Amino acid sequence: MALKNILVHVTDTAQSQHRVDAALDLAVRHDAHLTGIGVEPTLDLPTYAAPEIPENILRDIRAQHVARAAAAHAYFEAAAQRAGWFDRSDWMTEQGAPIDILALHARYADLTIVGQTPPPNTPNGETTLAHDLVLQSGRPVLVMPFFGANAPIGDNVVVAWNGGREAARAVGDAMPILERAKNVNVLSIQPEGIGDAPGADIAHHLARHGIRATAKQSVANRIDTGDVLLNFIADSGADLLVMGAYGHTRMREIILGGVTRHVLQHAAVPVLLSH
Repeated sequence: MALKNILVHVTDTAQSQHRVDAALDLAVRHDAHLTGIGVEPTLDLPTYAAPEIPENILRDIRAQHVARAAAAHAYFEAAAQRAGWFDRSDWMTEQGAPIDILALHARYADLTIVGQTPPPNTPNGETTLAHDLVLQSGRPVLVMPFFGANAPIGDNVVVAWNGGREAARAVGDAMPILERAKNVNVLSIQPEGIGDAPGADIAHHLARHGIRATAKQSVANRIDTGDVLLNFIADSGADLLVMGAYGHTRMREIILGGVTRHVLQHAAVPVLLSH
């Protein structure tokens, strides 16, 4: 698979501007078409509450949504012009719940780029999308960190490997990026049930695609697995993490303290997720 059709979620925030710039960098390097999408959320009011809200207030809220979508559109077009990619990009605005709109359109893209959930108490218009999107869309999702990321993305990649279905899917979806990477580390944490040399088999598979990957292992001991992974990323200077998205129900993930959830909350580099 090649990256030829990229979708990026655009809002009127500084975080979104970093996201658009990264999306354009990927599109240019992979000779891909880029689509920006803005979502105007609909007013989902309980039936008993709607009649109590004055019409002028509802109009003001709708006008704010329209204005924010227009600002997002304006930045996207200006950024595409600066990157010399205006003729290879387009824009769409949809109305509805962001997760529903993005999950639908992500199915028509090779990669969808969204933002990391904002830190608590941060005044920001972004919503929690990444985890739900990767589970609902069936397509790979690139999650950009809240404070942005340095371009280019994908020169120094870490693959989180546990031998599972989700991890294998993530490697396959990330192949166009891995094939261009300068350095790839396959990291197995607390490896169990994947052979005497964890990560070696997938490293051999990558080698057959011309990708030089180094298999590494780590023991978590009493440290959270997610923190072990994030520490390795920081120590190795990686600019991208590739991992499978945790696939159990939300309640079970909360009970188990899912690695996916921890990484999505705390990663300082882009994360490519697949389920």
